[in-house]
Amino acid sequence: QVQLVESGGGLVQAGGSLRLSCAASERSSYSMGWFRQAPGKEREFQAAINWSGGSTDYADSVKGRFTISRDNAKNTVYLQMNSLKPEDTAVYYCAADRMSSRVMRSRQHDINYWGKGTLVTVSS
Repeated sequence: QVQLVESGGGLVQAGGSLRLSCAASERSSYSMGWFRQAPGKEREFQAAINWSGGSTDYADSVKGRFTISRDNAKNTVYLQMNSLKPEDTAVYYCAADRMSSRVMRSRQHDINYWGKGTLVTVSS
């Protein structure tokens, strides 16, 4: 049972940057992903990365602004968020699963492991 703990959320002005971290309780070869849920909206895919870090996938809305990476020696995945916009305000969740990182965006309901989330607030 993998446990995921997110950190790094907070309040930032529009145009600013934040780096989210997700620490896993154990080393694994799982794909990792980031999702977010804004108030009143469904949870949506943001980014995913395969176990080696060699394959990444991004939602169109964040491509070019967000970067997902992982450090397997630290069992940690990161989401570097630049050029933040007020519409990026949401709770950000880390996810892990054996499925390919390429399908995490369309199979979030099949993902086995989730963190509890970290709140990101972007002020205008």
